[in-house]
Amino acid sequence: MMSTFSDKVVVVTGAAGGLGQSIAGYFRRAGAELALIDFSEELLQKVFPESDEGNEILLACDLTKKESTSDAFAKIIKRFGRIDVLANIAGGFVMGEAVHETSDATWNFMFNLNTRSIVNTAAATVPVMLKQGGGKIINVSSASSQKGVGQMGAYIASKSAVSRLTESMADELRGKNINVNCIMPSIIDTPANRKSMPGADFSKWVKPDDLASVVGFLASDASIAVHGAGIPVVGLV
Repeated sequence: MMSTFSDKVVVVTGAAGGLGQSIAGYFRRAGAELALIDFSEELLQKVFPESDEGNEILLACDLTKKESTSDAFAKIIKRFGRIDVLANIAGGFVMGEAVHETSDATWNFMFNLNTRSIVNTAAATVPVMLKQGGGKIINVSSASSQKGVGQMGAYIASKSAVSRLTESMADELRGKNINVNCIMPSIIDTPANRKSMPGADFSKWVKPDDLASVVGFLASDASIAVHGAGIPVVGLV
């Protein structure tokens, strides 16, 4: 049964991506006021042409830049006055080189996209949640973060860092009525992943709507006792 978020302000980063769209749809159906963030205003307008300006705001933002993130979140506060849920969905994957051949470009891209973005959104969100007396933060780690794999060192290291940041934030904020947790998906059944792995058995991949349901639980009052969890959501992989 879906929880209601009719009195909540929910921020979804990476909202125009395959998973972000499902999570935005989940909270929209649950009645939340939404701030939908991605790197391109044009992309956001294309993906969310029906966005209700009375109940939603679309914001282009470079989450790897602290100033850009701060500016976007200031607009959210100006519009809605609070942030009840931060769903940190922005992130990405690239196959890399062997660890000893890893370029600065690969390393920096993975850590900026998957890790620095979380540090920047935390800086913009946590003070707001502390002032208002609580909130929920959900990050996206990865099922693969638990074990190293060749040619994936930078990606796995960045997602492992997401898990550790989640645990650290949870320890810092659990006494302040702020729950910080993360999901750990396997391969997500998105159009981009199907295109990059056309020979795979898509039926085994985790569905974005199923991940959205888990994020919805972590964002709800039902998760009040859950702090620093990394929840595997792997479908049949």
